[in-house]
This record gives sequence, structure tokens and C-alpha cells, in this order.
Amino acid sequence: QIATPSLEPIEIIGTSHSFTSAKGNIMKFHIDGTLPPISATHIFVFGSNQAGRHGLGAAKVAREQYGAEYGMGQGLWNRSYAIPTKDVFIEPLPLHDIHRFVQLFIRDAAHRSDLEFFVTAIGTGLAGFSHAEIAPMFRGSPLNCDFPENWREYL
Repeated sequence: QIATPSLEPIEIIGTSHSFTSAKGNIMKFHIDGTLPPISATHIFVFGSNQAGRHGLGAAKVAREQYGAEYGMGQGLWNRSYAIPTKDVFIEPLPLHDIHRFVQLFIRDAAHRSDLEFFVTAIGTGLAGFSHAEIAPMFRGSPLNCDFPENWREYL
């Protein structure tokens, strides 16, 4: 454990650490832009388009390094999990549609306690949403989810 000036002690776990979120929940966080280990139990969660064209950003990383399937725009594939933030025409989805896909992810993660879900800052890059718009959608996620540190204030 290490102590920080403004936080309770945190436990470093690889590139992740656990501490209380701004809403009082014990959660795991990682530095945005880092990658999880490539293993059978670590799942890379990324923002996708509904057409499953994983050509840019985290979607490209998911395809090249974590087995995301081209043409599969939603769900668990190999060591990746796609959450749609854009439609089949590569236009941003409405926030209520993204929220629906996030709820499906939360349900799936809760049923797969054998896996560790490394959530990227979906929707905040190419889709153009803010962290404040997307991060709160993940409130209530199970403990096997690991989030970008800059989402802590929203979770």
C-alpha cells in the first residue's frame, strides 16, 4: 500500500489501483490510455460502432490485440467487449441508446465474475461525448470492472 496526500491508502494492482470513488463505492481504476495484460481473464472494453468496423482508436487496439471480431459491434468476443457508441453509419448514438448498451454490459460483467473487465473511456474520443456524460452510466457496475481514473469523480 502507498499513502497519498488527499486519498486513503491505495493498493497498486498492476496498472490498476482500488479506492473509494467520489460516490463512496469501492472500485478499481487505471490510468487512462494504459492497457490490461493480455490474458484469458482480462477483457478490454471499448467503444464501437454498430457495424463492427474496428478501424480507429481503442476499437483498433481491441481488434489487433484483444481479438475483437470485425463486423461484431456489440458484446464479448475473445478478450474484448464492444459497447456501441456510434451507429452503423459511424454517427454518434443518442446517449439513451449508449446507456442501454452500458446496462447490457453491466449485466454481462455481473454474470462473468471469472473475468476482469478493463473499461476504456468509451464514447469520449471519436464519438465526442464528455466523461461527465458517459461515466455515470457505469454506476452500479460489479467489482470485476476497472475504470479510467478520470471517471472516479463520476462513479
